[in-house]
Amino acid sequence: MRKKPDSHIRQTESITMKKNFIICVLFSIATSVMSADTPPAEPSSGSWQNQVRKLIEAKNYEQAITTLKQSDTAPTADWHNLMGYSLRQKATPNLAEAEQNYQAALKKDPKHRGALEYYGELLLLKNDLAGAEALLSRLDKACTFGCEEYRDLKKSIAQFKSRK
Repeated sequence: MRKKPDSHIRQTESITMKKNFIICVLFSIATSVMSADTPPAEPSSGSWQNQVRKLIEAKNYEQAITTLKQSDTAPTADWHNLMGYSLRQKATPNLAEAEQNYQAALKKDPKHRGALEYYGELLLLKNDLAGAEALLSRLDKACTFGCEEYRDLKKSIAQFKSRK
């Protein structure tokens, strides 16, 4: 049996180390990309987003709508998404205006995960299964390694199908 020369072993080890390094770099990049499109858990105190999220958590949708309308910022994709959600969830839902806000959010950011999920849920309320499934497909592409929004809309679609 012929022994491999030491230089071949070192070369093989070097290649393995380079592969491991590349895998670590790619994982690091993927992780930072995922966290870049994930909203911060706690927006800075005093921001309109923080106020609106707390109002939504408390199910005070009317006040969330008022706060959004009074914010001194130009409407962003997040602003439209939160407005659409509040309009959809309030005691007397305004689905038409909610839909307009989700569409505006997606026009500003076609990969906005929250807007894709919530708009899909709104379409299910309108019995538009095909539209919701199209948004699920877009979410699948927007979520690099899967995400909560994708899982939630997929679950809503499955529940919708089980009722039919």
